[in-house]
Amino acid sequence: MREREVSLHGHTVGYLTAGEGPLIVLGHGIASSSRAWREVIPRLVDRYTVVAPDAFGHGRSAKPRGDYSLGAYASGIRDLLGVLGFDRATVVGHSLGGGIAMQAAYQFPEYVERLVLVSSGGLGREVSPILRAATLPGSELVLGLITRDWAVRAGDAVGRAAEWIGLKARPDLAEVARGYASLADADARHAFLQTVRAVIDLGGQRVSALDRLYLAEQMPTLIVWGSDDPIIPAAHGREAHRRVPGSRFVEIPGAGHWPMLDDPERFARELTDFIESTDPYEFDLDRMKEQLRRGPPGNGSG
Repeated sequence: MREREVSLHGHTVGYLTAGEGPLIVLGHGIASSSRAWREVIPRLVDRYTVVAPDAFGHGRSAKPRGDYSLGAYASGIRDLLGVLGFDRATVVGHSLGGGIAMQAAYQFPEYVERLVLVSSGGLGREVSPILRAATLPGSELVLGLITRDWAVRAGDAVGRAAEWIGLKARPDLAEVARGYASLADADARHAFLQTVRAVIDLGGQRVSALDRLYLAEQMPTLIVWGSDDPIIPAAHGREAHRRVPGSRFVEIPGAGHWPMLDDPERFARELTDFIESTDPYEFDLDRMKEQLRRGPPGNGSG
């Protein structure tokens, strides 16, 4: 894997890249980074070009005081493809990255050959209390104290948080700890809060793609979940699979919120099989207009 940087709209975007072949873009979740894909990338590079960017506000990328909505993140994927000289990609998104991938497929379908959702946000209301708490008034001050303590006394903090949200001693625990440690940086903390508040409120996820999934009926779609996900329940993935005709659903037994770290070999195998056995999506404007006129199944429109 090679660490690279590129300037996008005057801001630095860091990304990992490797391999040669059809393009796969790997998107990470909130308070995470491209390193979440570190175990999967080496298993893909013999067949594919892999690009795993750090979204704005995360990892090695810039953390400007700007727009952290799903639409802005989706535009970032399109613009990164453009600046790197790519036309289209299989877009894979984990957690928040799944919501971004769906938004990219909705806004810019001509850029997306296939859609892969991994423990994805945006498919139901339920989400971990640790993320809902970030929407409370005053959470900026509390997070500053928590993350400073987390960075200094990580062991005790991780243990307490694990008991609270039901994490087990597996990749979930390490990734949550890594994410919260990153929020010791004030700019990263600001980006985190802006991102969370764009998609979550105190009651749970407030942005849902369920009413528009019918538009993806012609797009090859793979949905992957861990059976023991403590952050977003696997039932969200099953419901999305039910709503997208022809989609594939893979539930990895015993895996948590990061199934690609729990079982990277299985994940890479499922992704490779999906890509090799499906044809790239071809956007058709007339077909989309007809889908919009028809609406979702069961809406009674003629």
